[in-house]
Amino acid sequence: MSSTETAPPAAPAARATDDEATRVFSRSVVISGIRCTLAYVVFPWILPLLHVSDRVGPWIGLVIGVVAVGFNIASIRRFWVADHRWKWPITVLNVSVIVLLAILFVQDLRSLTS
Repeated sequence: MSSTETAPPAAPAARATDDEATRVFSRSVVISGIRCTLAYVVFPWILPLLHVSDRVGPWIGLVIGVVAVGFNIASIRRFWVADHRWKWPITVLNVSVIVLLAILFVQDLRSLTS
């Protein structure tokens, strides 16, 4: 390369860091935990005490469930992009949570259509 030619710009780092992967995983667990707390504590016990309609809970659950699944998928992706040593166990954990969230999703849909 001559002195007048410039080197091509370096490609930005595509790999996520371990810290980024851990941070996204933590968010996904917190959001999934909030969803489960709503499904098993707030909706069946607290909303009736506040005389709130049974129709409100499933709508909130659907929205939070979709967000939680999104964060779980992002967590899986980050661990794989970072080639993190825990990518397989975290993937299994996240997929398990997604399955549980899917069950809650179906229950919410049943509540809304009945």
